[in-house]
Amino acid sequence: MPLLLLLIFVGVPILEIAVFIQAGDLIGLWPTLAIILLTGIAGTVLLRIQGFGVVRRIQQQADEGKVPVFELFEGLCLFAAGLLLLTPGFVTDTVGFLLFLPPVRKAMAAFIATRIRVRGAGRFQFGTGRPGGPGHGPHRGPGDGQGPIIDGDYQPVEPDSQKLRD
Repeated sequence: MPLLLLLIFVGVPILEIAVFIQAGDLIGLWPTLAIILLTGIAGTVLLRIQGFGVVRRIQQQADEGKVPVFELFEGLCLFAAGLLLLTPGFVTDTVGFLLFLPPVRKAMAAFIATRIRVRGAGRFQFGTGRPGGPGHGPHRGPGDGQGPIIDGDYQPVEPDSQKLRD
């Protein structure tokens, strides 16, 4: 994880600077700056257009009593795309524009859905840790003994595979 953070916070800016230098050499300073400004504006417009559609679909799913998981994921992708397009740089703009493409978002959702697994019955522990306070009770299992352990049942929920394929 620390290596990933180093790559994001140091590697991406270095890569962007290198691309800026190359673009400046190829097309000049002012056209390079104009492209960066235009991608920021285009990202704002795309975010507004697609964002309203996602919000509408989230409300529609909620009204039907369904959990709008894919729509929330789309909203997250659009938010990330907007941030990437507002960040100056050609590399971040490319990734941001890719996130605006519905097939890319669907492929990402399908990839993530195949990686998520529910593993067995879980145990959840909560409490304040204060003797006599809310959540205080006998310790009956693993943990630090700061509250009762509550056993629960769950039912695995399969993703709507038709929705992911569309």
